[in-house]
Amino acid sequence: MAIGKQFKVWQLISLVYATFLAMPAQAADFIAPTPWSTISSNDLSRLMPQDELKPLLAGDTEFLSLYRQHMSAQQRGVVLIIPDWQHLPTNNNGLNFLRTQLNDLGYATIAMTVPDIDWQAVPPADESETTEPAAAKQTTSSDNGEPSADTATPVVHVDAIAHISNAIIDNYKLNLIARFNALYQSALDEDGKIVVIAQGASAGVLLEHYGEYPNTNIDAFVSLSSYLPNSKRNQQLNAIISTISPPLLDIYYNIDNPDLLLSVADRKRWVKRHSKYDYRQRELFGLRSEPEQHERLTKEVDGFLRRLF
Repeated sequence: MAIGKQFKVWQLISLVYATFLAMPAQAADFIAPTPWSTISSNDLSRLMPQDELKPLLAGDTEFLSLYRQHMSAQQRGVVLIIPDWQHLPTNNNGLNFLRTQLNDLGYATIAMTVPDIDWQAVPPADESETTEPAAAKQTTSSDNGEPSADTATPVVHVDAIAHISNAIIDNYKLNLIARFNALYQSALDEDGKIVVIAQGASAGVLLEHYGEYPNTNIDAFVSLSSYLPNSKRNQQLNAIISTISPPLLDIYYNIDNPDLLLSVADRKRWVKRHSKYDYRQRELFGLRSEPEQHERLTKEVDGFLRRLF
């Protein structure tokens, strides 16, 4: 009797299992994650004082900026603050301290949120076509039976690997410049000089932008740990820094991006070659998040600006 019941249970389990196997498999619908810029804007809208929130429009894209007015008897200018990519303008790497402390020194501050990084960006068609003729030529020569040097004596070597492709950086640069132009237009309503303080990769692409001599004229540029996450373009950035028109304060830390630390001496060499006499380079010691470094960073920036105007 017990054996019969056990047999019926196993028979029922096998029947249910066969029914599930017979059903067509349906994959779950893919739900795209919420963009990082949307999450950061929502957090700022919820946590920051409402009188500091200032929405701006870059084309069809609306983004959030943080505005604080000057708190001195006379306004010296306005400072545009651009954080590193995938960083908030309220980060603890010195930007938020500058955003609040420069108000007491006579500057209004406008800090913007940065765009998302498109990790799936592809290069334009003209760039991909330039590599095709070389590959086709090599294939044609091999089809004709002609011996090539590569097939005869293979060379084993190791190439330097670019951390991030040019297509991703160019896409981020395009979106960042669009937001920066909107930020610049809002700064024209303020009195005094216009100063740009940019950080990290955002500073790198902005320096490339000002190496092309755009129409957005500024009175000073402060670069905080500027670099580009691509080995070739980071080397080219060292020469571009010495050719931009606005005065430049180049600040880095002794514990910083390795590519940046290797480029410090090369930047001085290019500045000397192009005779850019309004270039200053300063090294800060310790961690960026230390309060002592925030104080010294503010003094370096204020001293550089007072030297200019």
